[in-house]
Amino acid sequence: MGYNKSLYKQLSGIVAPIAFQYLMSSLVTASDAFMLGFLDQDSLSASSLAGQIAFIFSLFYGAFVFGLTVLAAQYWGKGDKKTAEEVLAITMRYSLLVGLIFTLTTALLPKQIMMIFTSDSMLIESGAKYLRMVSLSYLLTGFTQAYFGMMKVCSRAKLSSVIGSLSVVINIILNALLIFGIGFFPKMNIEGAALATVLARIFEAIMVIIAVLQKLCPSLNLKLMLKSDNKELHKDYWKYTVPLLINQIGWGGGVTMYSVIMGHLGSDAVAANSIASIVRSMIASLCWGIASGVGIIIGGMLGRNELSEAKKTGGSFVRLSIWIGTASGVVILAVTPLVLHFIHLAPQAQHYLKYMMLMAAYYIIGNSLNSTIISGIFPSGGDTRFGMCCDVITLWVVVVPMGMIGAFVLDLPVLAVAFILTLDEFVKIPAVYKHYMKYKWVKNITKEQI
Repeated sequence: MGYNKSLYKQLSGIVAPIAFQYLMSSLVTASDAFMLGFLDQDSLSASSLAGQIAFIFSLFYGAFVFGLTVLAAQYWGKGDKKTAEEVLAITMRYSLLVGLIFTLTTALLPKQIMMIFTSDSMLIESGAKYLRMVSLSYLLTGFTQAYFGMMKVCSRAKLSSVIGSLSVVINIILNALLIFGIGFFPKMNIEGAALATVLARIFEAIMVIIAVLQKLCPSLNLKLMLKSDNKELHKDYWKYTVPLLINQIGWGGGVTMYSVIMGHLGSDAVAANSIASIVRSMIASLCWGIASGVGIIIGGMLGRNELSEAKKTGGSFVRLSIWIGTASGVVILAVTPLVLHFIHLAPQAQHYLKYMMLMAAYYIIGNSLNSTIISGIFPSGGDTRFGMCCDVITLWVVVVPMGMIGAFVLDLPVLAVAFILTLDEFVKIPAVYKHYMKYKWVKNITKEQI
């Protein structure tokens, strides 16, 4: 029992700052929705749909940072800091490259992007303004997120949490000042929310650079970032990152399709779905933090060849994830009356929101279990392919086709379509648990560096 106590203490030391950071990030989205909702429902719906681009970008940098965590956690646990820092350089290269692509695309083609998500001309116009203004944030996010990933690996999770949290506070304050034009600030409406995001990302990047200059975290080797001679390490990075990237894009693309489906069911459906998703994301912060912490702890054990301990620890974390998921579902049910009271939507949207919150409450139980195993335990030992297959098949073969048929062929009610779109986490649980019990993830993937 003493072992478990020290284990959970170690987990809480990593999870608390990571989960807090996820929560604070969700608060920005919540403040956007809350403040823009005061303007009008169209602004709320447009920012929600335009925000899907940031979500899609997060799938890319999320995979790159996942790849960093898989390799760097084991090398850092082993004591090979030089190789772990080289993994950071490789990660930064791709994170910045994709960030630049997203920045240029949203700056030059915002209307065309919005037309993918909705046919409503008002939403397209408002969303395009938001995307053009927010475009620079993608490049800045690519830089800061790669560093936040490295900070978590090298026991600086609290530092990344402090920087991220301060950035969120600045973002929320600037949201209010720029959306409504408080004091000498101009009233910019939906563009104000976008500018606030960019300014917060600039602050975040400056703070990361200061932390590096003060040697609070590893420095970035620009020469290695541009060209790495360690071909074997580069090959290993892509070996574990490509399945994660396909998994992220496959899963995220499916989730984005949810927004596309809802976007074509009207503004009421979009508004209700965006509020329910924000609440679910805020409550799920702890689940995602646990997945990140589990990956780092077990990855370190495997890097030190503590294979039997890692196997035993995995079981403890699986049980913990079920309890956390259940508790999270109860919290969602408890806050539903408050959300319905404070969020003012059209009567039909309010009706949708009430039942979407109920769906979020049971969805999060499956999400907690699956994220801990697929995003934490499996990648810690380099087992990234199963999660890829599982997520992509579940979404693209089962749930998305069912949702599209329900919405566009059978013309089912909005809530029936929403219910179909919450089935993915439960469809894959049997396959996930069966694969977990094979223990293919219990493996040391580090190599001796010359």
